[in-house]
Amino acid sequence: MRERIAIVDGLRTPIAKAGSTLKNLQADSLGATVVREIVLRSQLSFEDFDEVIIGNVAQPSHATNVSRVIAMRAGFHKKISAFTVNRNCASGMESITNATNKILAGDGEIFLAGGVESMSNIPFLYSEKMKGFLTTLSSKRFQDKFQALASFKPSFLKPTIGLMSGLTDPISGMIMGTTAEVLGKKFHIDRPTQDKFAAESHNKAERAIREGKLKEEILPIVPVSKKGTIFSEDNGIRKGQSPEKLAKLKPFFDRHAGTVTAGNSSQISDGAGAVILMSESKVKEMGIEPLGYLRDFSYVGLEASEMGLGPVFATKKLFDKTGVKMTDIDLIELNEAFAVQVLANEIAFNSTNFAKEYLNGKKVGEMNMDILNVNGGSIAYGHPVGMSGTRLVIHTLKELRRRKKNLGLATLCIGGGQGASLLLEVE
Repeated sequence: MRERIAIVDGLRTPIAKAGSTLKNLQADSLGATVVREIVLRSQLSFEDFDEVIIGNVAQPSHATNVSRVIAMRAGFHKKISAFTVNRNCASGMESITNATNKILAGDGEIFLAGGVESMSNIPFLYSEKMKGFLTTLSSKRFQDKFQALASFKPSFLKPTIGLMSGLTDPISGMIMGTTAEVLGKKFHIDRPTQDKFAAESHNKAERAIREGKLKEEILPIVPVSKKGTIFSEDNGIRKGQSPEKLAKLKPFFDRHAGTVTAGNSSQISDGAGAVILMSESKVKEMGIEPLGYLRDFSYVGLEASEMGLGPVFATKKLFDKTGVKMTDIDLIELNEAFAVQVLANEIAFNSTNFAKEYLNGKKVGEMNMDILNVNGGSIAYGHPVGMSGTRLVIHTLKELRRRKKNLGLATLCIGGGQGASLLLEVE
């Protein structure tokens, strides 16, 4: 990139398992809460921003262009424009890189970017028969209402689109968990190895909470359903998790020969996060010390049935673009969609055979597992799809500062067959 983009600060809500603590907060409410707070904590006013960009996947039916709704509810002036982006699991990153491109193009100086998802409130779409039933039932004529009631069948209630269909790729026809099973077979990754990785994710996250590492990135909030109760910690982390406990779970996506379970997969969750962006020259002009910088980024497309390998392809493109090597990286945050997906990337990064077949013969390099997801990942915290990319960026920069290290890699796979990688820097 021509100039580094400063990430002035980042903040997120606690992440909650879908259907739990945050189930009564819609995406626009979640997003507005964290967006308002990060602006109030900054040296900026709401009028200083050029635009608000929010990543979201489910697109709440009551708040189309949820970014604009969030901006208005957070306190931005009506003259500040806002739009929503959707790149599935990378939507939070897409908001950041979209703002980056606008800054570099001279189309604004200060942006609010973020991600939000309320998977508790993903809309359900019903069949044409159910639509017809409800339409007729709403008629003013008693005769029409009677006929509608007489025609009703329980099968009308079966949704055509809901949570599971939303997690299914329409091109390959595979639900995301099935793509994880594909990688398990391709790279011969057994169930005990996956369960061990998943247990370690929970163990590391539990330790991070105990040591207070997450407090500076989390905004405590009061859930609607529990007035007076402060929600300040991610609630998906299972304390004392072990491979032995996880081994008791049955495969979820391939009941007969599978290895992927609910326990070694990321959790379906609710959450929101936001960052403030401006150019490096702008922060220096304003005398602001930023959290860190976005140095460069890359997106790629790949086979949808192997979407979990997105980080390998995206990181290869990023390293070729910047001249950075895997040995230069001080910290890696790789989204844990599934334990097997992370482990498959570990193999593919350093595989000569994989490089010959897919990467023009040049492998990316060995991924140092000691610097990977050092405080746990989405298997423990949860994966609110539109927000996870935002969390990865915030956490990478804050952990780099804690460790007094320089370069971080934030990367994830994207449902539908894509990958994203961001090169982050702290001085």
